[in-house]
This record gives sequence, C-alpha cells and structure tokens, in this order.
Amino acid sequence: MIVGIARCECMIYDAGSLKEKRAVLQRIISRIRQKYNVSVSEVDYQDAWQRTAIAVAAVASAKVPAEREIQNAIKLIDSFPEIERTLTDIEWL
Repeated sequence: MIVGIARCECMIYDAGSLKEKRAVLQRIISRIRQKYNVSVSEVDYQDAWQRTAIAVAAVASAKVPAEREIQNAIKLIDSFPEIERTLTDIEWL
C-alpha cells in the first residue's frame, strides 16, 4: 500500500473577501471529489483572502495509480482560471 499527498499552495487574485475565496475553493474541491478517487481539503491560510493551500491524498496498492489520480487532480486545479498554483510538494508514504 502507498499513500501520496500533494500540497498545493495557490493564489486567488480576484478574491476580495473570505466569502469569495471559499466560493472558488468549494467549486474546485467539489469537482475534484466528483471526478477522482482522492481526498481533498484546504489545509492552510484559511483566514487569508487570496492565498490557500489545498492537500490532495490518494491511497492505492501501487505508486502508479495513486500518482495518476494526484496528477489528474492537480491538472484540474490548473484548469480553473481564477486560481494560480504557485508551489506543489508531493510526498509518498
């Protein structure tokens, strides 16, 4: 069994309030949950308007399927024009 965790720091430049930021995050997180077999959550900067950190975790019997799910989730984050991924760390356990 292998666990992969990707931590993506992102900027939401057009967010003028926490409410606007959370609306963007809710759309992204719910879409990831619908499309991929991963766990996803905002893990840092909850009180910052334009900055966030999203964690995506996948568990599989081998590294390749876990990595595929994580990479697909990261690509989906990148497909949203209102958010910019600035830093990504992937850890394997």
